[in-house]
Amino acid sequence: MVADDHPLIREGIAAVIESQADIALVGEANNGREAVEGFLQHQPDVILMDLQMPEMNGIDAIRAIHQGAPSARIAVLTTYRGDVRALHAIQAGAVGYLLKSSLRRELVDAIRALAAGKRWFPPEIAAELAEHLGVENLSLREVEVLQLISLGHANKVIAKRLAITEDTVKGHVKSVIAKLGANNRTHAVAIGLKRGIIDSSLVG
Repeated sequence: MVADDHPLIREGIAAVIESQADIALVGEANNGREAVEGFLQHQPDVILMDLQMPEMNGIDAIRAIHQGAPSARIAVLTTYRGDVRALHAIQAGAVGYLLKSSLRRELVDAIRALAAGKRWFPPEIAAELAEHLGVENLSLREVEVLQLISLGHANKVIAKRLAITEDTVKGHVKSVIAKLGANNRTHAVAIGLKRGIIDSSLVG
């Protein structure tokens, strides 16, 4: 099954699959909600899931499917190279990662590998994911602090907003900078935005 809000991507995948005697496309979804419903209806062996879709994003859809079917074989379908979105998708239950730019070359092999119970991560993605897994793991509180820093708030204001002491905020800031390998607060925010750790839509 393919879940992607771009008809051309779905049509392209369908065209490739049609030429394969051992693979059949049993369902298509235009958003995450349809993907969850389609999985329940069709029970596909492999799901290709776009990350950015309307109504429900791919990561939430992966999480919803995985909760009901932990053995579901889901691969992320995306234009992005490995970043925090990929990490979140894997934490949600994805076992594969397909770049849309590589579909023509890798799609069939990836589907067969996933159906056989294997994982599928291109080498360049795997290397970046390993880098993230090694340094990231910010706590929810640290993410909150970083988000507030990105909005231009000083430690004193952050402490008041989160109902914690200023010293605790300083400790969180120090930890965030260390975990992200940043030089300072501003650099930490830049890394957070680039990797999708904090919400860019909230930053003015």
